[in-house]
Order: sequence, then C-alpha cells, then structure tokens
Amino acid sequence: MSKQQIPAIEEILAQIREVEGQDMVRRAYEFAATAHKGQFRKSGAPYIQHTLAVAGLLAELRMDVETIVAGLLHDVVEDCDVSVEDLVDAFGPTVAGLVDGVTKLQEINRLGRMGAAERDERELESLRKTFLAMARDARVMLIKLADRLHNMRTLDALPPDRQRRMARETMEIHAPLANRLGIWSWKGELEDRAFRCLAPDTYYEIATQLAARRAEREAEVEQHVALLQHHLWLEGLQAEITGRPKHIYSIYRKMQRKQIPLERVYDIRAIRVIVDTVPDCYQALGIVHSLWTPIPGEFDDYIATPKENMYQSLHTAVVGMGGKTLEVQIRTHYMHHIAEYGIAAHWRYKEGGRRRDRQFEEKIAALRAQIEARSEEGDAGAFVEAVRTDLFEDRVYVFTPKGKIIDLPAGATPIDFAYYVHTEIGHRCRGAKVNGRWVPLDYVLRTGDQVEIITAKRAVPSRDWINPALGYVKTARARSKIRRWFRQQDREQNIALGRAILERELKRLGLTGMSHEAVAGLFGYDKVEDFLAAVGFGDVNSQQIAARVVEARQREDEAGLEVPPVVPLPTEAAPEIHVLGTGGLLTRLARCCNPIPGEPIVGYVTRGRGITIHRRDCSNVLNVRDPERLIEVNWGTQVRTFPVLISVLAYDRAGLLHDISGVLSKEGINITALNVTRNQNLSTFYITLEVTDIGQLGRVLARINKVPNVIEVQRQTR
Repeated sequence: MSKQQIPAIEEILAQIREVEGQDMVRRAYEFAATAHKGQFRKSGAPYIQHTLAVAGLLAELRMDVETIVAGLLHDVVEDCDVSVEDLVDAFGPTVAGLVDGVTKLQEINRLGRMGAAERDERELESLRKTFLAMARDARVMLIKLADRLHNMRTLDALPPDRQRRMARETMEIHAPLANRLGIWSWKGELEDRAFRCLAPDTYYEIATQLAARRAEREAEVEQHVALLQHHLWLEGLQAEITGRPKHIYSIYRKMQRKQIPLERVYDIRAIRVIVDTVPDCYQALGIVHSLWTPIPGEFDDYIATPKENMYQSLHTAVVGMGGKTLEVQIRTHYMHHIAEYGIAAHWRYKEGGRRRDRQFEEKIAALRAQIEARSEEGDAGAFVEAVRTDLFEDRVYVFTPKGKIIDLPAGATPIDFAYYVHTEIGHRCRGAKVNGRWVPLDYVLRTGDQVEIITAKRAVPSRDWINPALGYVKTARARSKIRRWFRQQDREQNIALGRAILERELKRLGLTGMSHEAVAGLFGYDKVEDFLAAVGFGDVNSQQIAARVVEARQREDEAGLEVPPVVPLPTEAAPEIHVLGTGGLLTRLARCCNPIPGEPIVGYVTRGRGITIHRRDCSNVLNVRDPERLIEVNWGTQVRTFPVLISVLAYDRAGLLHDISGVLSKEGINITALNVTRNQNLSTFYITLEVTDIGQLGRVLARINKVPNVIEVQRQTR
C-alpha cells in the first residue's frame, strides 16, 4: 500500500491476531463512522478516511489493539457529540484515556517556534497540561504523530498560509518528537514533507541533483553490496545487506552543518548491514575497514553508547571503489527492529499479553520523569521552554572521568553536567576540566568531551548562574536546582535582597512611585513578601521585572488611566493628522499598535498629553473604559516615513540577507536597525524599516515572503 492510500478496515483487521481484538477494532470503526457521518476533510474526502489512515499507521507499527482503537476514535471527542464518559462505557477506561490525552494534545501544534514571552498565560498553562498528558502514556504521543503524519500527507488541500504554519509546527515539534521516540521512518517523512513546504526551491534543487545521478549511484551501491556480501560469506557471517535511502532534509542539514556541496556528502551512497549478534557487528566492521579506507572522524559506535531514544548501530564512512564515498551502518536484527519502530516496538501486539522490557520501561520512566520534573517550574512559560529545551533540542554525549555517558541538550555547560551528575556536585562546583584542560564554567560542551568537575567543601551556587544573559546554564534541571537552593536559604535574607533588587530596578526605570504591592500583583502574588522572596532567590529576575512593569505602564498609559508620573520613554511623534472639529492639538502615535498612514485610525484624548493615535483595531481601543474620549482623526497629506519593525523567519542559506536587502532596496526602503537570532538551521531577522504608508509595507512584506527559504514574515507591533 502506498503512503497516499487509505487502508480499508479489513487491512487493519488482518494485522490483529486475536478475535476479541478484531471485534473491538470493528466496533470502534463503526462508532467512528457514525460519529463522523456528514463530516468532510478540506480535500473533500469523508472524515472517516483520516481516522482509518491514522489507525493504519499505528497498525503498521504493530501497536496494541487499544492504541489502534484510540487511533480510530482520536477525533470523536473534539469534533463530534461524544464525551470521554461515552468512550469509557463503550471501550473501557484505557481507550478513553488515550483519546482524552490526544484531545489535550491538540494544543501542542500551537507551540511552533513561539517563545514563552510571546504567549499569554492561558496558552502556556494549556501547553503545560499538554506535555504532562504526554508523559502519562507514551502511546498518546504515537497517536498524535500518526495524526500529524497523515495531515502532512494531505497538506496540499489546505490554504498556503495554513500549509506553512502546519509545516513549521511539524518541523519544530512533531519531527523532533518522532526522533525522540526513535521512529526514524516517520521522522524522515515528517521532515521532508515540512521542508518541501517551507523551502521548496532548496528542496527541489537537492531532489533534482539526486535524481540526475540516481541510476549511477544505485549501480555503485549494488557493486559495494555484492563485494561486501562475498567477503562476509567467506568469514562465515550471515548478513542482510541493502542500500539505504537518505532523506532530503537530512542531506540539507549535513550540507549546512559542514558547509559542503551535495557531492561531498558521504552518505548519499549508503548501505545497511544486519547481522545476528553484537560480536558479528564488530567483525563485520573490521571486514568493511579491510576492504575500503575509513574516513577519519566519521566513525560512531552507538552500540557501546546508545542514543537516548534507544537507537543502536555502528556507523562508518569509507572511500570505496572508484574513490566514491560510502556510509555503512551495521546492526543486529533486534537493533534494526528498534530503529524501525522505536518506542512502538515495545507495544507490539502479542497473543497472550505484552512482553516486559526493563530497558524500555526505564527509558519511558526517564522520559516521564524529565517532563514531570519540569512541572516544578513555577511559571508556565518557564515550564514550556524547559521541556522544549530538554526534550526537543539536539543532544550532546559527554563522559565522566570513569567513562559513564551523560546525555545533555546541545549548548550545555560544565555546570549543567555537574547538576546532572549530582545536586551537591553542582552546588559545590568551582571549576571544570574538559579533556584534562581547565575551561571556563560557561564553556559549551561537545560530544565526546570528558568532563571533570572541581568542587570545594564550602562552595555555594552563584546567582550569576541563573542569569540567562551570562550563559552559565542551559538545562532546566540545573536552573531549577539552583533556584531551589536559594529558595531554601534564610527567607528574611531573601526578602531583604529582593526588596533591594526591586527598588534598584524601579529607580532605574524612573518608577519610584510604584508600590511593591502593585509590582507583586503583576506577577500574580497576593503577598508582597512572597514576591520579594521570589526575587531574592532568583525565581523572578530584574529583566522580568522591567519587562512586566514597562508593559503594564504602557497599557495603562494607552488606556488613559491615571498613573504615577514616570520618566517618559521615547515616543514617535505623530505626523500631520487632522483632528475633526478642532485643531492645534498635540498628537502622538500609540506605541501599542504603531499605526502608519493608510491604516484606519482613531484618536484618544489623554489627560494632559494631547491625543494618542491608535489603529482602529487596536485592542486598547476595543477595550477602552471611556469611549466618549475617542475622537475622529484622519491622516494628513504630508509625506514622511515611519519606523516599522518586521520579523522574517527563514531557513538559513548563503546570500539570504542579501536577497532580503535587495527587496527593500528596490522599494527604496531604508533599514535603520537589524538583529539576527539563529537556532540550528533557522534564522530570525528583526528589521526596522522606514515606510511611507501601509500600502508600501504590504508590498514589501509580500515580496520578502517570496524570497526562497523564507518561512514567514510578520509586522511586529510590540
């Protein structure tokens, strides 16, 4: 069956051995068909086809009956007049719990690439519940991934903006999750389909180059397979050897990471060797290296040091026949089974019940503990960022002096390592050696580093360690333990320190008239002492205080509320604006919405500061307390430029900034400020432009959106 075909219910039933299981799946299909009757997908297909596709994907993974049933029913609570209680009555609490978990997981697709500061508290709290639901039963994640995979296969039915949004969510959340669960085939397909949507020019450029010489490469691989098969046979090794296809996004990442052209990517030609035992793996490796020259630095032993998602294999790259590079993977049949099915391999449906797998259970327990431990983060935003960092980012594998492997997120430091090993080692850390050499505590660890922590008996954590601007700590685990240490110190001392920090920050902002109680209220604290203690032990830092206070001050200012006098922040003077019925009044542009000529506007009469000009759709205008103070205004005819901040999210490539600048240059638009942030292969450009009106801004946004590799371009109003 091809990836685009929808399985019939009979095909799913054929993969289930027990009659009772078949009956349950058949009942679930009939239940779902009735519930979704009259519902259609954007493609026009009956909705039941989607649920069949999800169940079919789960059956291909050989999941247990309850998971397949939940796959058939995964949307009935959200989209139909069906309750969780109805499912409990019809299919039992386990199936109902899985469906309920998937329903809660619908919020995960909103995580995307948004940072915590960009989401409101309700959204963040929803995401907190999402991850915790995920931790309770890993099968929920598999159902959600199957749902997303089929949605990506039918992506063309959606409008372009929704296609890009879904592709970005897939790349940021679902593909990394599939990787974390070890389901390589799903990970590769999710990445390729998302990449094709987000960067079609780059995708098809690589695909075209691969297709142009596919027959030649396949012939070369067959020659290597035949030669290796013969030599393994001579040594008495039974092995299955096949060519291994490489995913386009994986090739792209390797090209970007190593800054090399396609022809220099070693694993365009790749073979996989499957043998019976672990000793056979190493014997086969020796034969490979005797036949062809190994490439230095391209050998990885994931048998001795398995990946966190349970993946095991030997990887090597060699210079083969005709000087062609070749990647070789060597693994046992059991390792191959784990590599193909990942976490799902341990739920394989088996007559007479499920097998116990202690290693698997330990991995799941660790994953669950990793998520639930982050729930100690007091702030929902911090929790979401912690989970995303610890679970979805790339990993590094480092060693203790005794050779134990420690798995940390990319970017981790010696302090992160110390707290991973033991809390007390972290608290008493005073220095670090990497590979026998002293390094600073903000040194970024790399895979293969051997790390030794130097401790002192009377040492204590430093507050600098939890200052995000200083880069001492990457992981939420370390940050949480440091904060807990400060929290457990003398409360009165923390209150005094917190008061000093708060007063210093308010003085810096020119807000000395603002009460401590008012600031505490902005952070949801009922008692000011609790808030000051939180500041003292580092749960709330000075940057957060400044951001929250300035935002509240601005919101009150724009709403026309009476507030204590403050040192004014820089404000853009208003252009020529006609105030209907009067003249000669001072006007200024609102900072909350930054209107520009051509946009519908309205004036708000402030107390003593003239008229503030807002966009008509500004949330502060829509929620104004004194509507009688709104006044009609029009743009004048004087031509001038206005600063506008835009953000451009794109897959990184050579010449990208040049192409974006070229679009702006053709429009005659000046750039007054530019900042760039990077995360793996993604770049976000924050550009301040000078435009004359909304029409010019609209044109330039549309043209930037057409630049190859650009994912999203947006106007930023705050």
